[in-house]
Amino acid sequence: MRFHGAVSRMNRALALSLAAMLAACAPRVPSGSREGLIGEGAASYYGASLHGRPTANGERYDRGGLTAAHRKLPFGACVLVLNVENGRSVQVRVNDRGPYARGRLIDVSEAAARALGMMRQGVARVRLSRC
Repeated sequence: MRFHGAVSRMNRALALSLAAMLAACAPRVPSGSREGLIGEGAASYYGASLHGRPTANGERYDRGGLTAAHRKLPFGACVLVLNVENGRSVQVRVNDRGPYARGRLIDVSEAAARALGMMRQGVARVRLSRC
């Protein structure tokens, strides 16, 4: 009986942790508010040539995933990226370091770039905020 109670408490703690993590990355509608603002600047995206190569946290880059590279944000951080030129936004998870191009704030995956509507130009002015 004791074992069952311990497992039940662990399952409850795991469920609460999972619920908190999901709530932290729940979709939000971008607003004019600057609350949670990380920064504004240029975003670029990873090309297909990097698909399958390891990222800084050890994962393989998946151009179809909603991921990003940032110089300082912790791995796993959820970031809302807003393209200020067209109003489109997407949530990404930081799993790599970069960008290494001068003057860039963030590199997003190809899927995130499509969602942001920046595939044609390759670089877009974005606003980053916490999810």
